[in-house]
Amino acid sequence: MNTFKMLVITAGMGMYSTGMAAMDVKGSISFNSQIADKNISISGWNKNYSKIDTLKSNQTIINLAGHQVPVLKGGLYDRFRSNPPLSVVEKEAPEIDLSWFKTIQKQKKEVGFTTYSPNFYYSNSSITAIYTADMKMLKKLIPAEVRDIVKPISITPGRGLVAITAYAYHYCDNDSYNELSISIVTTKPNSTNWGVFSLMNELKNKNLWGYVLKLPVDTELARVRGVVGYNLPKWLIPMKYSDQGEMMKFDFYDESGKIDFSMGGKKLAIGDVQPDIVRSNFINKDRNGQLTHGYTDVRAIKKASSKKKDDVQLNLTNGPLSMFIKSLDLGKLMRYDYQPEFQAALYTPELAEKSK
Repeated sequence: MNTFKMLVITAGMGMYSTGMAAMDVKGSISFNSQIADKNISISGWNKNYSKIDTLKSNQTIINLAGHQVPVLKGGLYDRFRSNPPLSVVEKEAPEIDLSWFKTIQKQKKEVGFTTYSPNFYYSNSSITAIYTADMKMLKKLIPAEVRDIVKPISITPGRGLVAITAYAYHYCDNDSYNELSISIVTTKPNSTNWGVFSLMNELKNKNLWGYVLKLPVDTELARVRGVVGYNLPKWLIPMKYSDQGEMMKFDFYDESGKIDFSMGGKKLAIGDVQPDIVRSNFINKDRNGQLTHGYTDVRAIKKASSKKKDDVQLNLTNGPLSMFIKSLDLGKLMRYDYQPEFQAALYTPELAEKSK
């Protein structure tokens, strides 16, 4: 899924006030050498993470776009391949409000495999941290063909915006999994970069644009579907999600099982809010080098935001994800978003018209 939904769901028009611009991020990003030396048993704790050589008793193998993929035996994907009847979901998870999904019509799509768009995410949680980052680096990370039509939004001279989001998808069409997203906030296609005014316009229209840099996941099903069907930069690593105590926490490991990066966010007080639906768009290239456009509609159910740097923590090591984050030269924390409950509909990408 696209990471920018968390920014648009909780951001307000006063997001970039003078007070926020003066906020310093020191203390919220740390290097932990002790964490870097800790290893895990991949199969010992992570209920999601699985490769073909670690098949569990509750899994079965399916063929997806030529890949042998382990999935939950008897799970939604095993039975329905992204098209479960809502009556089945309602029976198996009666506590979930399905009213929004009942207003959306799925369509059969061929994207290297047969699927049904949009993919439904019925119950999910996430935390997001939005930082300023080095504009020169952000421009280098976006392919020239993409940069011709969307550009990193400039907040201050030499600084753009990066959103780091950790997701726990508790119940969706492809069962459950965790995900980390690192993305650049961009202009909408073929528009002038007016900096904060461009972003404010996107927020006002509830229609945000971005470019996804990194999107690791912890199930092979999510990886194959994301790479083949959505042209997204996904790969498989172990992850750990915890909702215990005063913080929502995510640990991300390298492929050998060594801790790489962890993210924790304070559980903020949730006020009375009406569910809000926002669209998040992304542009990237398919396997043939053609530009594609995909998007996610997100329905926020419970949400809260903060400008306090101590409410979110990034713990970095010398692992590959940590080193990549360090290369972005993160600066000021612009916003922290806590969302313990949201729903989403992820649409398959279509070819984008490139106009200059």
